[in-house]
Amino acid sequence: MTLAEAIYQHSLNLPESAAHEALDFIQFLEQRYGVANEASTQSSNGKRERALAKLANVRLHFAGKPIPNRDELYDNARG
Repeated sequence: MTLAEAIYQHSLNLPESAAHEALDFIQFLEQRYGVANEASTQSSNGKRERALAKLANVRLHFAGKPIPNRDELYDNARG
């Protein structure tokens, strides 16, 4: 049995919340050691792109006035 198979077998005995915690820790270690696999990188990029797409549709009001162009507001704030 390989180490990966042993980790998998042990994870089967964990409650769902603990299995998620173990997965989060493994992903943390991947990032720490710079060995994140392509699938997790693509998944993260996909999540980021979906989040940015949702944010692009958000319209905020500041002091009762709509902010029509967030990018312009951000650029102006940054000087």
